[in-house]
Amino acid sequence: MTYCVALNLKDGLVLASDSRTNAGIDHIATFKKLHRFEVEGERVIFMQSAGNLATTQSVISLIEQRIRQSDHHILNTASLFEVAEMVGHTVRSVIERDSGQNQGVNFNCNMLISGQIRDEAPRLFHVYPEGNFIEAGVDTPYFQIGESKYGKPILDRVIHHETTLEKGLQCALISMDSTLRSNLSVGLPLDALIYRNGQLKTDEIYRIDENNTQFQQLRQTWSEGIKNLFDSLPFFVVGSNQKDG
Repeated sequence: MTYCVALNLKDGLVLASDSRTNAGIDHIATFKKLHRFEVEGERVIFMQSAGNLATTQSVISLIEQRIRQSDHHILNTASLFEVAEMVGHTVRSVIERDSGQNQGVNFNCNMLISGQIRDEAPRLFHVYPEGNFIEAGVDTPYFQIGESKYGKPILDRVIHHETTLEKGLQCALISMDSTLRSNLSVGLPLDALIYRNGQLKTDEIYRIDENNTQFQQLRQTWSEGIKNLFDSLPFFVVGSNQKDG
């Protein structure tokens, strides 16, 4: 299992993914779940994946192969919507191909497609195993895939379209920390990045491991803050005869 989160905010995108793949109690491996495709000055496309590793690796490999060999691919589409369509078709075809040969195995995967193509604003799509997809908007500015339930509450409480990119990254990493604490199938290292609107190029994806002092400080401060807030809450007395007002 894995956990990926992507935010589409007023000033750009915030992405974070873990890298753990758990193939059994004695076999824990690390694989990158955040991929980047770029034509500097013209487009930047990000893909985050969760689900069956064989499926996601096949999808990424086919997309890379088409960039090298086909006339029409994700680096020459007119819009990011078309990129989501291409990825959706690829996901569906890979699942149909592999499911027919291996009955009883779950080959499903979900993918987040985000980025910016020149003359468009940054966009974010969630592609489902069936190949269909939805787009994030002002009212719903983030998507999660994978083991998402533990990291969702902080996002629901904090994130809105006007959130700054820096605060968005902070919130995404706290969401990651909540998931790391509650589910062993999600683990370090993390991959994270900020993409600013109109940049049309990216810096290196930021790798966060157990030795990252900034992340450890963020985790500790958040944990202590929650405990202190809990200790300061007013008591709720069951059976109290007190009336409101």
